Amino acid sequence: MLSIVIPVYNYNIFSLVETLYKQALECTIPFEIICLDDASHDFTIENQRIKQFKNVSFTVLEQNIGRSAIRNLLAKKAVYDYLLFLDADVFPTNNQFISNYVSEIKRNQKVVFGGILYESKKPEKELLLRWIYGREREALPLSERSKNPSDFALVSNLLIKKEILLQFPFDKTLTKYGYEDLLFFSVLRSNHIPITHIENPVFHLNLETSALFLNKTRTALENLAFLNNANKISINESRIIASFELLKTVKMLYVFSFIFKLLKSKIERNLVSEKPSLFLFDIYKLGHYSILKSK
Repeated sequence: MLSIVIPVYNYNIFSLVETLYKQALECTIPFEIICLDDASHDFTIENQRIKQFKNVSFTVLEQNIGRSAIRNLLAKKAVYDYLLFLDADVFPTNNQFISNYVSEIKRNQKVVFGGILYESKKPEKELLLRWIYGREREALPLSERSKNPSDFALVSNLLIKKEILLQFPFDKTLTKYGYEDLLFFSVLRSNHIPITHIENPVFHLNLETSALFLNKTRTALENLAFLNNANKISINESRIIASFELLKTVKMLYVFSFIFKLLKSKIERNLVSEKPSLFLFDIYKLGHYSILKSK
């Protein structure tokens, strides 16, 4: 019935897998848990311990293949008709996590997103930007997510029919971090595949430092520019692209880019401070995207 598939990179997954295994056993369903490590170096010995559980596997790839390719590989290795994609750094918020998804399988839902949450305790200063961004932009209530199902879904907690994933795999040209989720759900939407939202969240536990998050954001924007240049992501699917095109239309792109370059250092100082502004973070992303597109 269910293949739980987890891409791993430098993260200890033992507690997550142990919890998922116990919940799946209680559901008395055919299941497996497949974990693929994308050629990372940390926690591989600790993660080998999950092999003690029946129908659970852990394999370390010899070469890093990237976030999209490893998910496609997990799908190909899966035995059962439904896949439950979970990131390595998440954890179920309730004891009925697996049974809730089993209920959706029995209802023959094709794609189901359960939601994501962040712990309420404020982290230390170095982690604030990622925490604030996650709580404000990702941890949305079910009522809000359901208004635009494909816009507010993430692969970090996603149930999907295997046949759909094999028909519409993740874009393997994306080898770096960023926007693979946006592209994937855009493809599903264009092929009229419905996405159901339910209240079955996971906690996102692993917060990057603000400096690292900014670095990953810049990498992600390279992906976005590439996808837009390749006509894979349109103006209707990204606020950054829409804002960039608006600046071009009103002939303000040069002025915006000039001002951004002058203020870039000050914006960065705010984003790694104790009071990072998401408005400035949006400006930061638009500024970097504009520079990339102007090259």
